Amino acid sequence: MLRPTSILETVLYVDLLDRAEAFYLEVIGLELLHSDPRMRALDVNGRGVLLLFQRGATTKDVDTPFGKIPAHDGQGPGHMAFAIGAEDLDLWRDRLAEEGIAVESEVAWPRGGRSLYFRDPDGHCIELATPGLWQGY
Repeated sequence: MLRPTSILETVLYVDLLDRAEAFYLEVIGLELLHSDPRMRALDVNGRGVLLLFQRGATTKDVDTPFGKIPAHDGQGPGHMAFAIGAEDLDLWRDRLAEEGIAVESEVAWPRGGRSLYFRDPDGHCIELATPGLWQGY
């Protein structure tokens, strides 16, 4: 069966690009790959890309010299999870506390993984998950 090998990009739609960029660079530790007035692309440790789009700025197709990017958009709070090492869970909990970010929930999964849930500045539900959450992770 033909299957994708992984998820390459995850998208969140945000109200203020600069604020969202600062959060993901300074708090989460991602690196900026690309910046323009409608979006930011952030590297997730060489294993994926987080795309932050200005909410409402992608409702029309975009023609580029390389081809057309179809329209897309989203409303309301989204969800995404970052993979972290089990040994880093307490360090992440401390980091979030230092940044004044409340952990909304902590889950101990049946397979042994643990998750911390919190909100980014746009209200998206962000998860930090250790191995053991899913089969294969």
